[in-house]
Amino acid sequence: MLLKIQLQKFFTIVTLLSISTFASASTLLVMGDSLSAAYNLRQQDGWVSLLENQLSQSNPDISVINASVSGETTQGGLSRFSALLATHRPNWVVLELGANDALRGYPLNQTTINLEKMIEQAHQKNAVVLLIGNQIPQNYGKRYTQMFFNLYKDIASKYNVAYLPFMLKDVALNKDLMQNDGLHPNKEGQPMVLQNILPYLQPLLDSIK
Repeated sequence: MLLKIQLQKFFTIVTLLSISTFASASTLLVMGDSLSAAYNLRQQDGWVSLLENQLSQSNPDISVINASVSGETTQGGLSRFSALLATHRPNWVVLELGANDALRGYPLNQTTINLEKMIEQAHQKNAVVLLIGNQIPQNYGKRYTQMFFNLYKDIASKYNVAYLPFMLKDVALNKDLMQNDGLHPNKEGQPMVLQNILPYLQPLLDSIK
């Protein structure tokens, strides 16, 4: 009888510890394209993996889910997003999509709608969003490139979300930090990309304890 009581107490403690650990765990979901999917690099060399390594030291309770896919558009991201939210229940979402829409000449109003829907879905799940903007080459036309750049700021203002205008600042025009295609950072450029993102992301991570 005594052994049975002791075993019951043991399993109760284990269960409580498991619940406590689960409750304290937090999740960061990165929803991006090739810029976040470590295109043409080893996964561990991409900025998301570098972030995960850093958080394992500073914020070990935060797990990072990288749902980025090379070539992804906002429409493709939107089609996957609801299931990802349901599966991972993230506390934060880094939303880095849209460049492929612009490079393919898609209507920017549809890009805007898709991004807004993802932000709305994230907010419905009480996830905090960091929206990352982008720029495209000027040969797509000054008006189109400016409209594309501005749409992120407009969305961020509308939904009052954190907004990073350009994650490749001081990287995109430095050939030593870019791959031969001129579009994707190389291994040496990835830490700089992370340093561009952290000042916008870290306050969001610190706001939820």
